[in-house]
Amino acid sequence: MNIVPTNIDEVLVIEPDVFEDERGFFMETFREQWLRERDIEIRFVQDNLSYSQKNTLRGLHYQIEQPQAKLVRVPRGKILDVAVDLRQGSSTFGEVASAMISGENKKQMYIPVGFAHGFAVLSDNAYVEYKCSDYYHPEGERGVYWDDPELDITWDVEDPIISEKDQHLPYLKDVQEKDLF
Repeated sequence: MNIVPTNIDEVLVIEPDVFEDERGFFMETFREQWLRERDIEIRFVQDNLSYSQKNTLRGLHYQIEQPQAKLVRVPRGKILDVAVDLRQGSSTFGEVASAMISGENKKQMYIPVGFAHGFAVLSDNAYVEYKCSDYYHPEGERGVYWDDPELDITWDVEDPIISEKDQHLPYLKDVQEKDLF
């Protein structure tokens, strides 16, 4: 297993060991020790699964109440996974970390508390699984507009399919201080 920091040290790309032979492959998709070895003490309490078609863009979401760290993987398909630092006072506040993760490369992305998260589906469809360190809490849900020019995210999708809710999220500069970490 290999853990690679992104341009934001706390956002990590995890490359699990994959054992392949003529039958197929085997891999551990999660081992608490992987994060502990990096001094990350996290307990995941909820697993989520989404299915989306090509050009779907979900995000950028976070919870200010019951904030969630996430461990994201794609068992089938390919996505661009994105995290935006919303930690006030952080030297990387407002910066974006991203990684291409897929069923083929089997990479995962760890996103700590304090970040907004989103992804764009680059394959015909994708299953996205993610572990969360706290439960979904709709009253605490917040977001940042996916196409905020200050974030300058290259999503690699044409004519993205976006939910009505996500089309009305604020730009980062318009997010109230109480709604940041």
